[in-house]
Amino acid sequence: MKPFSLFKPLLLSLLLLPIHLIWAQKTPVAYRLFDANGREISYQTLVKALALPDVVFFGEMHNCAMTHWLELKLLEDLYRMHGQDLAVGMEMFEADNQLILDEYMHGVISSDRFEAEMRLWPNYSTDYAPLVTFLKEQNVRLIATNVPRRYANVVKNRGWAYLDSLSAEAKSYLPPLPIPYVANANATSGFALMGLMGKNKEANPERMAQAQALKDATMAWHISKNLRGKMLHINGSYHSDQREGIIPYLLRYRPGTTIKTLRAVRQEDVSRLEPDYKSLADFYICVPEDMSMSY
Repeated sequence: MKPFSLFKPLLLSLLLLPIHLIWAQKTPVAYRLFDANGREISYQTLVKALALPDVVFFGEMHNCAMTHWLELKLLEDLYRMHGQDLAVGMEMFEADNQLILDEYMHGVISSDRFEAEMRLWPNYSTDYAPLVTFLKEQNVRLIATNVPRRYANVVKNRGWAYLDSLSAEAKSYLPPLPIPYVANANATSGFALMGLMGKNKEANPERMAQAQALKDATMAWHISKNLRGKMLHINGSYHSDQREGIIPYLLRYRPGTTIKTLRAVRQEDVSRLEPDYKSLADFYICVPEDMSMSY
């Protein structure tokens, strides 16, 4: 036997080893979808389920690039199903800016004037502008649902009762007074934790929770006033986790409204939904912890 023949099998195995190592690596996954029980579902299943209720609450992570991309894809597909019966509400826009928003959406003012006057979030251009552009192109109603931030700040500094002293024009952007205070346990515990961690040391957790409740009530009020068919509402997850936040107010202002909630979460391992999340929403978008962030 020739000497080379003895080493041929070993040589072939060494040459093939890198290929086997490459095949053994896990394929990167950008996101996975789960239902309330932690069962993985397809995107098509998610869209069909979210097409049924009157209002879908998308509880986002404000700085997650994948979350914002999926918001756009979901919006596009809900529009294909509902057409002009669909409206979109967004926490990111404040109710006293609805006129500016309408003028931009209908081409009355330029994008430059819109961006200069609208009190936009710092990540608007990267995260929310694609949604607004799609809605503008399709002539879909976009509702600024959030409370003007100055009134949330007043409650944070002076308390819930101070709302009664606001002017009639200020009150026109709020739900009818008196607004029943509905505590949001998730928000309250989060504000308390912030205090323990040394953030906002001078802030009063109770008043911060009241300011959060004012946002929730105001968003619910503007959803109820503008709900004529179907609505996708985009908000931070605190505002709809465990059907708290906005939802109790919406059901008070518009009893019988059907609702589904979708929440974005970040996990190191996206192959399964972590148990701690299972009580928070009807559906979940699970993205890796190392997913790109916009800020």
